[in-house]
Amino acid sequence: MAITIASLWEAPDINPVNHKAKSIPALNPLNLYGRVFLLSWWGFFVAFWSWYAFPPLLTETIKKDLNLSQAEIANSNILALAAALIVRLLAGSACDRFGARWTFAGILLIGAIPTALAGTAKTQGELIALRFFVGILGGSFIPCQVWTTGFFDKSVVGTANSLAAGLGNAGSGVTYFLMPAIFNSLVERQGLSEDKAWRVAFVVPFILITATALLMILTCPDTPTGKWSSRSRDVQRHLDMRDTFFSATTAGDKKGNASSIDSGGLANDTIQLNSRRGQGRDTDAQAREDDLLTAASWELVEEPTVESSLRAVGTLSTFTLLVVYFCSFGVELCVNSILGAYYARNFPTLGQTGSGSWPAMFGLLNTVFRPAGGIISDLIYRHTKSLWAKKALVHFFGIMLGVFLILIGLDDPRSKSMMMGLMTGLAFFDEAANGACFALVPHVRPTSNGLITGVTGAAGNLGGIVFLLIARYTDNSADYPEVFWIMGVVTIAGNLLVAWIRPIPKNQLGGR
Repeated sequence: MAITIASLWEAPDINPVNHKAKSIPALNPLNLYGRVFLLSWWGFFVAFWSWYAFPPLLTETIKKDLNLSQAEIANSNILALAAALIVRLLAGSACDRFGARWTFAGILLIGAIPTALAGTAKTQGELIALRFFVGILGGSFIPCQVWTTGFFDKSVVGTANSLAAGLGNAGSGVTYFLMPAIFNSLVERQGLSEDKAWRVAFVVPFILITATALLMILTCPDTPTGKWSSRSRDVQRHLDMRDTFFSATTAGDKKGNASSIDSGGLANDTIQLNSRRGQGRDTDAQAREDDLLTAASWELVEEPTVESSLRAVGTLSTFTLLVVYFCSFGVELCVNSILGAYYARNFPTLGQTGSGSWPAMFGLLNTVFRPAGGIISDLIYRHTKSLWAKKALVHFFGIMLGVFLILIGLDDPRSKSMMMGLMTGLAFFDEAANGACFALVPHVRPTSNGLITGVTGAAGNLGGIVFLLIARYTDNSADYPEVFWIMGVVTIAGNLLVAWIRPIPKNQLGGR
């Protein structure tokens, strides 16, 4: 189906089997699919805003108020990522068990509490503890992606996931503008002292996070067909209609023997897909039946168990996702945390607001570059029908990301134009790699989509922690160029390591 500008607000065509949308009405919140898409990216946006609200003010104001050393700031950055890693691991299974909507709203409401308490920090230890619990909001990425996967058809799921993630990820860039702006307004217009103004500033994201969670609960369903608990019955009802569907497209079909298809490891209490293949049926009819079965299989998310989880996570295809996202999103998290300090080091005249505003562009470029990765991936898949092509795109972006990291590390730009040029190239390949990776994720073990999304997202957080630890323990904790070229070498090596692995497990239903 061709994507048009009008599809951004028109009611989408719906897949009759799974009730997923074949386009993304991103500008139409009155439409169910448009509303789910809006709250998916907006919930992620405000969560990332709060998660990254500290770094823009840490460079000067909070550092001075709490008498923090650079090492203590680095420790707080690492622990904020550690909390998100834990939550992402748990959120994947929670999405499979309870549904993405309730998981998403729960993370937001729990994370809103430490956000409101952020201003109560009086010591370095209290700051680290609060940043750890605010880091819970970093786990919101998982239900964001699982929720959009549940509402948009596989022909546009890469675009939907990458666009939602790109707009949401922009929160990490917007916060570099908003938090200093809110802080400056409180000081200059409200007359608050600096030590009080930064504390009051955290009330703003708290209010938005809470309101967003309530909107999710009150205005959106779990799935396109209703409640999460009834999803299997709903899909079975649509599957029961498939004989009628095929009899309308080809007359006189005869029933043959059942042919088994690997559905990705469904549990016993989950619907088993078996198709009675027609004898003498024409190729087009057979292809349509294959497409119908594949679409239906995507809805059969199994209840997570230890056995099914190990089976899903233990494939080489899943390992590929973990490695590439460890590199790409790990780099993004590390760069988000240190870029303000890097600019302040190389361009000391910028001050707190300036050193925050310039690197904010790195995060804001997510609104364009991450969706670009997903859109390009969907276009390639639409024309080639090959998951190998999708996977090759991920590795291309990853290797080019490594090249730009090494260039920045070796050059250590002292010219603003050179720094911004290299950072823009870095942002494109980094964020497009993230988008392309999560355009591939829904194809790998769709019966455990939440789990695979969770462990992949957690791998990205683990990458951020590892790279920040490298930054923390380099010979000079402010030797950022060394951190950049080390990340570049790791990223190139990681992508080459897994480039040969199949995009999805062999014989998995839907693998063409």
